[in-house]
Amino acid sequence: MNKYVVFTVIDIVALVAGLAIYLYIVGRQLTKVATSLEEAADLVWKIKANADDIEPNLTQTNTTGNVVAGALPLLYTMAEGIVVGATYVAADPHAAPEPARPAMGVRRSRMMEGVGAISD
Repeated sequence: MNKYVVFTVIDIVALVAGLAIYLYIVGRQLTKVATSLEEAADLVWKIKANADDIEPNLTQTNTTGNVVAGALPLLYTMAEGIVVGATYVAADPHAAPEPARPAMGVRRSRMMEGVGAISD
């Protein structure tokens, strides 16, 4: 037998074996992908079932969201007014502190009126 025929047969056997191994590896990977896709499809169907319960109430949610979005400019303007009035101004650390004053103004005792004496 000619040596070229032997090498040709060996090449063909090696090619077929290589293709068989390649197809086996690709088949295993595709099986794993198919399993993952099947699990993902089950999750998608569960999400769709949950979304079907939410969909009827979505109109009410959108209406409420539009009302809130419409009120935001007014709330923003009011918040700016509050911030301007409440902005902290640092006091001069070298100035003398103001004396504490009662919140209601000058205090007056009514005990004298209770015994008949009027004080002005």
